[in-house]
Formats: sequence, C-alpha cells, structure tokens
Amino acid sequence: MPSPTPHAPSVNFDDYCQQKAAPEGSSTYYALRRAPAARQPILTALYALYRELEETVKETSDPTIGRTKHAWWQSELGRLDGGELTHPVTKALQAHAGAALDDEQRASLAALTDGFGMDLDQARYLDWPGLRRYLDQTGGAFATAVARTTACDPGKVASWAAPLGAALLLAECVQEIGDDARHGRIYIPIDELQRFDVTAADIINRKYGESFTALMRCQTERARHAIDNTLAATPPEEHRTQRVLLAQAALSKARLDEIEREGFQVLHQSITLTPIRKLWITWRAR
Repeated sequence: MPSPTPHAPSVNFDDYCQQKAAPEGSSTYYALRRAPAARQPILTALYALYRELEETVKETSDPTIGRTKHAWWQSELGRLDGGELTHPVTKALQAHAGAALDDEQRASLAALTDGFGMDLDQARYLDWPGLRRYLDQTGGAFATAVARTTACDPGKVASWAAPLGAALLLAECVQEIGDDARHGRIYIPIDELQRFDVTAADIINRKYGESFTALMRCQTERARHAIDNTLAATPPEEHRTQRVLLAQAALSKARLDEIEREGFQVLHQSITLTPIRKLWITWRAR
C-alpha cells in the first residue's frame, strides 16, 4: 500500500516549486512575473504550497488518507522554525524566507492549512455565510501571506488582502465548478441552488439549461463585484507593491468575462484565456 504522506521528489526545490505552482503558460506564471525578481522565489514557493494543500484534500478520494496527508503537512509546516524538512516546497520556503517568514505569515499559513482541512469535513455549504467562512479561511489567509511578502505596511495587510483573497477564491470556485463537481465538491450554497431550481445532480451530470444559466450569472456577478470592491479598498500605496495579486485579479475578471461570453458552459470544460492574453492582461495590471 502506498504511503499516505506526500512524496518528496529528490529535485531542485526551486524547479519543483516552479512546475507545481506556475508552469509556463499558466495564469500564475504570468502573475508571478510581475513580482520583483528578488521576491519571486519565495512567492513561487507560497503558491506551490497552496497547490500542494489543494491537491491533498481535493484529489484524494479516501478521506482517511486525505486526513493523514493533511496532518503530515501541518507537521511539516511546524518544522519551518528549524526542524528537519523533507519536502521541496517547505525547503524552498525555509531557504528563501528563513527568519523573514514572520509570525503573521506563519499564522496565515496555519490558517490556510486549516482552511483546506474544511474540505475534508464537508463538500457542500448550506448558505452564503457558511461558504464565506471557507473563502475567508482559505483564500483570505493565503492572500495575506502573499501580500506581506512585498507590502509597504505589513501591519495593515490583513484588512484588505484577506477580503481580496476571499474574492479571488470565490471567482475560482465559479470558474472551476465543473472540475470541482467531478471531485465531489460544489462551492455554491445549497439554498441558492434551491432558489434557482438547480440540483447537485444537475451539476454533477453536466445538465445545462435556463436555470443553470441564471444561477451562474448570479454567481459570476457576485464574484466580479467582490473583486472590484476589494480592489477599491486596497490602499493606493500598496498598488505598486502588490502586482501579483493585482495581476491575478485582472486575470480572474477577464476569465469571468470569457465564461459569460461562452454562455456559462463550464460543466464539461474549463474555459481559459490564451497565453498571449494572459501576458497582455498581467502587463497592463496596475
């Protein structure tokens, strides 16, 4: 029986993080290119950690193995202070951050890990407040850790970065609804599915129709407004330091627009942007 703990390949940890978080042509690849060169390695490691945690809980069909892997990551991250690390991602975090990974960032990474742990306990959310807690815990914590890496005023980061991260994760849930359903998870509140007369079985079985279109238009508009509102609340002085998050926001909004143009046909496919559009959008993001 294979080990339930994450496999740690014997490779250069920077190369590993790059391929895990931002393979060439991906949205994260172009967003990270907007970061100062000196901060790109640590930011890439943070995004690689996010992907590792996401895969641990979302792509593990056996809940027992998922919890074991999740506990392993909690233990591994607890050794960042000086313990013996075994995974390329944590080795990269330690090498590029070291003492610079402050207490607040460590707390954010712990909250991020706990947020993904919620996926092991539930695959549906009864209402918007319940889903919002997941978005805040996971997306909010991650964006806070990312923002503190380059922020002008790290002490005030959580007040604007956490809502922005939650908004970006909300948009991702809308964009990846078909793929998430194939992994047994639906990030649309149950009461909203009922209000639009769409069932979980409709989504899992890729059933399109007027009800689904109306549901997705509502979800898309909420995600778009959430991004706009949080960007408006971001301090102007942080706009030049947060090019990665701003690029992600611009890419996310463009992808939402593309999904709407394609009639919300997201259950059987992933609607994405071309690499040249990603490059142009991130270059223009300010």
